[in-house]
Amino acid sequence: MTQQVVYRGGKRRPRKVEDLIGKSIEVLPGSSHEEELHRLLKEYPELGWSSPSDMESEDLLQRVQDEKIDYTIADSNDVAVNRRFMQNIRVAFDLTKPQQLAWAMAHTEDSSLFDAMQTFFGRIHKDGTLAQLIERHYGHVDRLNFVESRTFLKHIEKRLPKYEALFKQTSDVVGIDWQMLAAIGYQESHWNPNAKSPTGVRGIMMLTRNTAKQVKVTDRLDPEQSITGGARYLRIIEKKIPKRIEEPDRFWMTLAGYNVGFGHLEDARIITQRQGANPDKWADVKKHLPLLSRKKWYSTVKHGYARGQEPVNYVDNIRAYYELLKWKQLQMAPPSEKPELPYALSISPDAL
Repeated sequence: MTQQVVYRGGKRRPRKVEDLIGKSIEVLPGSSHEEELHRLLKEYPELGWSSPSDMESEDLLQRVQDEKIDYTIADSNDVAVNRRFMQNIRVAFDLTKPQQLAWAMAHTEDSSLFDAMQTFFGRIHKDGTLAQLIERHYGHVDRLNFVESRTFLKHIEKRLPKYEALFKQTSDVVGIDWQMLAAIGYQESHWNPNAKSPTGVRGIMMLTRNTAKQVKVTDRLDPEQSITGGARYLRIIEKKIPKRIEEPDRFWMTLAGYNVGFGHLEDARIITQRQGANPDKWADVKKHLPLLSRKKWYSTVKHGYARGQEPVNYVDNIRAYYELLKWKQLQMAPPSEKPELPYALSISPDAL
């Protein structure tokens, strides 16, 4: 990650450290960001900033968004996560070269905690847990650009209210979070009940004729039937996923199977296993799904060619829409209905 200077879009973009002089800057007290500013003081003695003690990185980014301060400094991973929710924050420039994230420990005579930490990181690196955590929290954060996010937020206000009750009603029946169903519906049709594609799929959940028959949908353009049918088909796919596969990997694979077909998903899992990776982990399977478009690989599996990158994008988009929808719903809720959670938890990636 890198330390980045963040400003508000629409304002003059600072391009170098000199441009920060005389501006209102806030950083976290005792942070690496403040340490970097202290280092820069030697060359830029007029540089100034404040360090409020009662805020987190997300709060400072929000203050830039709200035009309460000119700039803040944040780690690039924090900026990537939060810019989905804060539509007007922009990166001005990198303040540092890429740096490694690390755990710091005090040097003491008793090294047992340090040894345990070394063992812990060695284990999760070897068994793939570390890669899973990285994919889980950052694997989809850059999926939506500014225009896509802005359009989605507008559609939440204008289009979703017409179908929210149907998504909630279906959620009660099939046991899938209504906001997840809504995110899937948006990825499929942008909540357009009359959506059609050249391949023949139709409706909010873009069902094929065969799928519609399978889930007893007689009118694919009827919003209620489409949403209910799509949710039922998700459950059909989910039941085919091996029971040993745990959440959230299980649901991400269900979504991939919904998009590309269960057979192609299984082919990708076979290729994943052949390559020495874990076929039960989405982080590994998503790396191998794109191979289904290459003859070298699809010729060795049962169901043949597939545009394997599409289900990867499909799942990542839905995850991004889901989290943005949750955040927007939280902002729109009356104060009495908002859960008492730390702000960071309200926007952090969810394990489902």
